[in-house]
Amino acid sequence: MSTPASRVMHRNLRATPPKAVSGEGVWLVTESGHRVLDASGGAAVSCLGHQNPRVIEAMKRQADKLAYAHTGFFTSEPAEELAERLVGHEPGGLAYVYYVSGGSEAVEASIKIARQYFIECGQPQRTRFIARRQSYHGNTLGALSAGGNAWRREPYAPLLSGAFSHVSPAFAYHEKRDDESEAGFTARLAAELEAEFQRLGPDTVAAFIAEPVVGATAGCATAPEGYFRAVREICNRHGALLIFDEVMCGMGRTGTLHAWEQEGVSPDIQAIAKGLGGGYQPIGAMLTSARIVDTIRDGSGAFQHGHTYLGHPMACAAALEVQKIVAEENLLDRVKARGALLERRLVERFGNHRHVGDVRGRGLFWAVELVADRATRTPFDPALKLNGRIKAEAFARGLACYPMGGTVDGRIGDHVVLAPPFIVSEGDVDMIVDRLGAAVDEVLKSVGHEGGNN
Repeated sequence: MSTPASRVMHRNLRATPPKAVSGEGVWLVTESGHRVLDASGGAAVSCLGHQNPRVIEAMKRQADKLAYAHTGFFTSEPAEELAERLVGHEPGGLAYVYYVSGGSEAVEASIKIARQYFIECGQPQRTRFIARRQSYHGNTLGALSAGGNAWRREPYAPLLSGAFSHVSPAFAYHEKRDDESEAGFTARLAAELEAEFQRLGPDTVAAFIAEPVVGATAGCATAPEGYFRAVREICNRHGALLIFDEVMCGMGRTGTLHAWEQEGVSPDIQAIAKGLGGGYQPIGAMLTSARIVDTIRDGSGAFQHGHTYLGHPMACAAALEVQKIVAEENLLDRVKARGALLERRLVERFGNHRHVGDVRGRGLFWAVELVADRATRTPFDPALKLNGRIKAEAFARGLACYPMGGTVDGRIGDHVVLAPPFIVSEGDVDMIVDRLGAAVDEVLKSVGHEGGNN
């Protein structure tokens, strides 16, 4: 057996990825000197770009004072200050923060606190959770059970919880009927959710969980008008909680700090991560309403859950500085402006492309979906591995984007997500679209499908 090139278990066990050695703004640089424009922020993480001097300095200051203190004994200054910034004004009724180290942990905490809340308020029969197909909520077993990504679930199906069931996604490109209005589509989805409550028994449902803008699995799919208001009404009527997973779409990514602000409703529980700390430290959080925390405080007195690195001072210090910068530099306005420009450029480049079926998104969170036939919305054969080829070709051209497969049902379909840093310039946007367009056309040509516009 040959000596491995790396002892790290990389995502692809047959290849060692290039080594990133430095970063600056929207750029990452490999060991060989290859400069790559980070057009997806990793996985919609790097909202401020790389090596922001203010964040680096804040981390250094915190390291000089206190790197770690276990939350079984202590709180810390950055944890308290960050919580006050996030929920001190109780946005949408969210009043408390529970810190974790990433998105999957934030979703796990959301599921568990929903269950404990109902135990403590005398409704222990509420053991069921409703989610949506083509959603993604994380890779730990609870979060994976909630998620509707068939490909990610399949190997672990025997281990996943039967407490979760799934309804249709609010994914107009594939789910809305040709003869159906937007209002009709919303009404049909709401009726399906109501039917699922009735099938399970309305008083057995603890919560409905959804991404306000679906991220990696469906590719930046936004809901039709009125959908989340209808969902909120159904949950209220049956006494169930509403959980929003904003791990990918939240913290400014769609142009408002919380994606739900554009839907006219707020959740009882919310999961955040990625843009919270911008990648400078691993951090996520669960935000929850006072009603839930007060019920547990007045009951058992403690959330029966925990991790070693809850409220890590270094992570909280980094996230606090990230959020200060987003606010002080009015970066949400920049997200809206650059997002509108990105939309225009994508539509100009791909709107009439014979193999792009849809361009969709919000803010600086956009996707293009590739199809073999636009008229029928027929996807490419997954054996072509089109999304992987596009990722490699774009990278060779100096562009990091986020292509994924399984767009339609977890097995077929290809899309590319773009989620550049909030600091992206107009020139950067042009470069992103130009390089992606060239990569898409080159890959299509290589598999026998000429690119270009109709």
